[in-house]
Amino acid sequence: MKPATNITVILLMLIAIAHLLRLLFRVEIVANGMVIPVWASIPAFIIPAVLAIMVWRENRDHQV
Repeated sequence: MKPATNITVILLMLIAIAHLLRLLFRVEIVANGMVIPVWASIPAFIIPAVLAIMVWRENRDHQV
């Protein structure tokens, strides 16, 4: 894998894991006085996780 691809996959997975942990531990986040609902972490977990998997698989397929 190219270094940029590795970094992209790692960053996307870290973002996904952070949101998964927020869901599991029900961490409250307040931004500019507004509470961000915990359910907002569901798509924020799924989207980067799926993107990371897609980038990783696409890159893996091109190496064969």
